[in-house]
Amino acid sequence: MGSSKAVLVVGAGDATGGAIARRFAREGFVACVARRTADKLQPLVQQIEAEGGSARAFGCDARDEAQVVAMIDTIEADIGPLEVAIFNIGGNVRFGINDTTARVYRKVWEMSAFAGFLTGREAARVMRPRGRGTIIFTGATASMRGGAGFSAFSGAKFALRSLAQSMARELGPEGIHVAHTVIDGAIDTAFIRDNFPDRYAKKVDDGILNPDHIAEAYWQLHGQPRDTWTQEMDLRPWLESF
Repeated sequence: MGSSKAVLVVGAGDATGGAIARRFAREGFVACVARRTADKLQPLVQQIEAEGGSARAFGCDARDEAQVVAMIDTIEADIGPLEVAIFNIGGNVRFGINDTTARVYRKVWEMSAFAGFLTGREAARVMRPRGRGTIIFTGATASMRGGAGFSAFSGAKFALRSLAQSMARELGPEGIHVAHTVIDGAIDTAFIRDNFPDRYAKKVDDGILNPDHIAEAYWQLHGQPRDTWTQEMDLRPWLESF
């Protein structure tokens, strides 16, 4: 096994996932960042290294059991103990119920729920013998309530939330902190900027979520003492109704 402590971010995109990876890298973790195409991770890896951190990119389809198993095994063998695993895949699509094909529903479930199960299971496999670790699942407004047009997304996010609850009850007594975050609001991303300019304009009033602030909340979750673990944390701008 390698000697460096590792954090794995599955779904390390240009916004939240990348910010989380950078935050943990600043604390001395090797940021293991994963998405289906490793080449797309090179700008993030370069940014982390330019900031003085260490990172390694993994091309992994998190819906594929063999690929997830191999990725976790490689981290443990070549980098170091996996101390933190973060599942951050989205899958937010909107279709009316009669326009939601079986293919769409299955794909969203695989991305947002099944891939989370595989990631969580494999992280728990290597953390359990050490009696420590943190596993965080990124949820959404759809984790709490289904909206019109979001049958596939909310179904998957409900499943991910219940997975997190089940794992927390099972793994907490063994020293592993499992948490679920509800990201309730628009995030400062190019997608929001280009497709929802009115909402993006709220950025000046702190009306949308800053990825760096989300990352700070994840770092705080990891650092919580065992007697005050948070199982679920909701993060939302002040203007969101709830």
